[in-house]
Amino acid sequence: MLLKKTNIEEKLQRFKNKTISQDNILRDVKQILKQDTKKEETIINTLKTGNDSVENNFIFDLLETDKIYHINTIKDICIDYRLRFLDTKYFKNDIPYSAITKIKELEKSHGISINGYKIIAPSKLFKLENADDPLLFAPIGNGYYYLIHKWGNDLSPMRKWLMMPFKNFENLVFTTVMVSFLATYLIPDGLFSKQNTSAEFWLTFFFMFKTVGAIVIYYAFASGKNFNTAIWDSKYYNA
Repeated sequence: MLLKKTNIEEKLQRFKNKTISQDNILRDVKQILKQDTKKEETIINTLKTGNDSVENNFIFDLLETDKIYHINTIKDICIDYRLRFLDTKYFKNDIPYSAITKIKELEKSHGISINGYKIIAPSKLFKLENADDPLLFAPIGNGYYYLIHKWGNDLSPMRKWLMMPFKNFENLVFTTVMVSFLATYLIPDGLFSKQNTSAEFWLTFFFMFKTVGAIVIYYAFASGKNFNTAIWDSKYYNA
């Protein structure tokens, strides 16, 4: 006589029916989902409203060391790529659910409620007060921050070089000089006189330098632009 094979699913069903009622299961599941939803709402509210917390009581043994960054490193990257490092309350785009999930996992494993969230992103992604890709951080303390989540696409490889003129005043002057030299060389020979002399070249160069400089100054003042070193952690549009 062959023995009937054991169906584990049936065994589980029978055992569950003996020990737990269906009503109790539904009640427990609803309670868990309710608590999880409430936790997510709390996290989202904290991200939107922000606070001035400068540290969180993380369990250091549970942190990934390659995700810990000092404020000086963050500052250098923001200046090089013309990014801002601001509270999440200024971030105008939606924070993805994957970031919320990472926060929940961190809070659960460390037994804390995380505060003081900050984001690295281009200025256009922030709601700035008048005067391409986010990274979400939480403060650890002593100027250190923990990278919780990154989303979106990577920055263009040309962004660092395109933003180089705006890094500081010296870079802007150097760029203006180089553009003026290039524009001078592009002028056809004999346009102003039959003989090309060094004096003519330098006069043309100074004319180009004044023209390019005037355009740069007008653009800077008209649009309220400032150097990367001044705006990386400023909440003001025209800081």
